[in-house]
Amino acid sequence: MNTKDWLIQDLKEDWLEDRAVKAEKNNKIDKEFYKQYDIKQGLRNSDGTGVVVGFTKIGSVHGYTYCDGIKTPIEGRLFYRDIEIDDLIKNAGKFGFESIVYLLLFGEFPDEEELEKFNVILDGFRKLPPHFTENTILKSPSRDVMNKLQRAILVLYSYDDYPDSLDINKILIQSLKLIARFPTIIAYGYQAKAHYFDEQSLYLHNPVDGLGTAANILHMIRSNNKYTKLEKDTLDLLLILHAEHGGGNNSAFTTHVVSSSGTDTYSAVGAAVGSLKGPKHGGANLRVKSMVDNIKENLADYSDKEELKKYLERILMGEVFDQKGLIYGMGHAVYTKSDPRAVILKEKAKELAAAKGRMEEFELYSNIESLTKEIFKEKRGEDCIICANVDLYSGFVYQLLNIPKELFTPLFATARIASWCAHRIEQLVSDHKIIRPAYKSLKNEEKCTIR
Repeated sequence: MNTKDWLIQDLKEDWLEDRAVKAEKNNKIDKEFYKQYDIKQGLRNSDGTGVVVGFTKIGSVHGYTYCDGIKTPIEGRLFYRDIEIDDLIKNAGKFGFESIVYLLLFGEFPDEEELEKFNVILDGFRKLPPHFTENTILKSPSRDVMNKLQRAILVLYSYDDYPDSLDINKILIQSLKLIARFPTIIAYGYQAKAHYFDEQSLYLHNPVDGLGTAANILHMIRSNNKYTKLEKDTLDLLLILHAEHGGGNNSAFTTHVVSSSGTDTYSAVGAAVGSLKGPKHGGANLRVKSMVDNIKENLADYSDKEELKKYLERILMGEVFDQKGLIYGMGHAVYTKSDPRAVILKEKAKELAAAKGRMEEFELYSNIESLTKEIFKEKRGEDCIICANVDLYSGFVYQLLNIPKELFTPLFATARIASWCAHRIEQLVSDHKIIRPAYKSLKNEEKCTIR
């Protein structure tokens, strides 16, 4: 680099640093304005409840009762199509996740014959189009599998003869192809990342008819294709638990918002993937793993509850770890006393940890849960209620399954794609207005509200 280039580079860095300060200063809105004009930050009411913006038949989340202006915490309940999650798991059948996909899309459980037909259809779509793997995945690998997934979805638009059609039959075909292909895309996306960036051997295994989604994922991401029944059943359970969470979660709402514009399926689902990637949404289990790794690195004996509690307090004070003041995996926007997904996963994590000789680690996660509850009660009063959310245990379960951390959030997307497609169809057939909320300008204070 010559002298001129050095000068230009230094000027550019100085210029950007100065403009970054200006951009931050001139775009920051004082929090007092939100109170003054009763603006719902994050579409949340002042008591933390969500602002109601629509209807849905697909799923619902219950974490409290609200009567006469009083919010009362309750044990968490999760429903898919009015069926409680515990009952869904009991009745999921041989291909558990696939039957849940059918339920979310069509509003009812398939009988044995219909489920067999459905699985044949999904198997027929699992392989990627000709040359897609080479051109879209291998020639432009990404360090982030969610980024690769999002790009691959948008490229699939070009392989569709009717990509912009809003006919429900066309959208169903698009949805089924995406649902079937997500596992293949994330498996190949991970293999490409591992090969090109981590210098590992490249394995590309074709999906196998008749295995189902969970088994195919394990088959495709492992060099020897091997997995146990317990591993397959556990991953199937994870997919079921992540498949739906009401219309108010960020990625489902994104699907509704983008679909309301009349755009194509690939754009809507791509946007949902972008939403889920965020560390406040689907990426939260990665933050839990990072936090736990940090605890292990800094505590000589993390089984010592007294020392662990002190360190968790320091995390909450923003003194250690990422200095954000958050204990990841604890607390939820809706659930209060418990997150039913976390309750179910905790039991599965314990079973799997016992089978793999890693109970000491399980106890660490369990202690983080109980000690965080203690800390919040001590700091905010006995009435303070906080529960573990699904992310506290999901990442640990993935680790017990020997699934690379790069696939934690992509697996969440692989489960949630069924819900996104169902919410897209619901939006298109139920509400033909584009979602267009209002923002108040603070540049001028008019006497009348101008929208």
